[in-house]
Amino acid sequence: MDDAAPPDLNNFPVIMPTYARADIYFERGEGAYLFDDKGNRYIDFLSGIAVTSLGHAHPHVTKALKDQAEKLWIVSNIFKTHPLDRLAQRLVDLTFADTVFFQNSGVEAWECGIKTIRKYFSTIGQPQRYRIISFQGCFHGRTMAAIAASKADKMVKGFGPIMDGFDQVAWGNLNELRAAVTEETAAITVEPVLGEGGMKPLSPDFLCELRKICDEFGLLLYFDEIQCGMGRTGKLFAHEWANMAPDVMCIAKALGNGFPIGACLATAKAAQGMVVGTHGSTYGGNPLAMAVGNAVLDVITAPGFLADVKQKGDYLQQKLDDLVRRHPKVFSDRRGTGLMHGLKCVPTNTDIIKSLRQEKLLTIFAAENVVRFLPPLIVTEAVIDEAMAIVDRVATQSAGA
Repeated sequence: MDDAAPPDLNNFPVIMPTYARADIYFERGEGAYLFDDKGNRYIDFLSGIAVTSLGHAHPHVTKALKDQAEKLWIVSNIFKTHPLDRLAQRLVDLTFADTVFFQNSGVEAWECGIKTIRKYFSTIGQPQRYRIISFQGCFHGRTMAAIAASKADKMVKGFGPIMDGFDQVAWGNLNELRAAVTEETAAITVEPVLGEGGMKPLSPDFLCELRKICDEFGLLLYFDEIQCGMGRTGKLFAHEWANMAPDVMCIAKALGNGFPIGACLATAKAAQGMVVGTHGSTYGGNPLAMAVGNAVLDVITAPGFLADVKQKGDYLQQKLDDLVRRHPKVFSDRRGTGLMHGLKCVPTNTDIIKSLRQEKLLTIFAAENVVRFLPPLIVTEAVIDEAMAIVDRVATQSAGA
């Protein structure tokens, strides 16, 4: 049984209480700001957990959704639509991939990748190769397969028996990774930048070593760029900094800027088993989502946009490093890259997050007692300064408490 006190079944919440929701009702957003029902303005450095990367109510994205909503919502995947074909072709042209399957969320896209990998080995006559190696601290979602890959107690407790097929090694340990490969191993799955697990990027050299190991043992390399992709590190996808590519990749979150969308990208070789009848999605690839995804790509791939993200990411990093130097009793470390950073706290991170929220700055926790900072990619240096002044003020108060 769980350790928590039993709930009052006579007054059970109408929304299943799986989140510790803050008592704030937000009514509208504009750029990097959110406004609650009392008229208070908050700086949004949470971005729906790396979702609203173009900020709230972005005019180009909003117009694309409105225009499509007046034309066509859904026809099912039995038929073709131009927004679907266009977004798929653009993602193929921009990445290593030859093919794309659209879903409604990140974990659905991740599951599609797992099926793609297993089907590949079955198709080439090696069905015994089905196991996938993941890393400690990983977070791929909350389906049964995703929690089996994470193996974290908070994820799997009470949901057993856990699905078989996932082996786990220590974060960043290549020797342990090599030793974990067996005749049943099919793939390695990893986030190039660990998000939920503590905001830790893998080095370009490490990513290249993963590619070498997969090539050596005949494995598929599977990247989860649900949180770190779509421009957040200053390139369209985080693995591009290593000048290498996976065989399969899942993306979501910022691809829809808040509209539900996920995508599984793969090479033709990896996806050769995904033929008619092997996979499907009722809402995946619907015209509304595709119109939004295309609009998001319009903005992110515009000349100079990603270079600007990199510049602002460097600026945020300098500000956070300065906070660590000036407040060693509150922050012990800064980690991350681009506009995806975290501060490791000395006090409990939830206390710091609560204090920041009271000062109208929205952030979120990560593992290892880290506070995550995930501003929209359209954030300005002036807004970064405004947010860092709040962090400075809260840190000063915390150190003196």
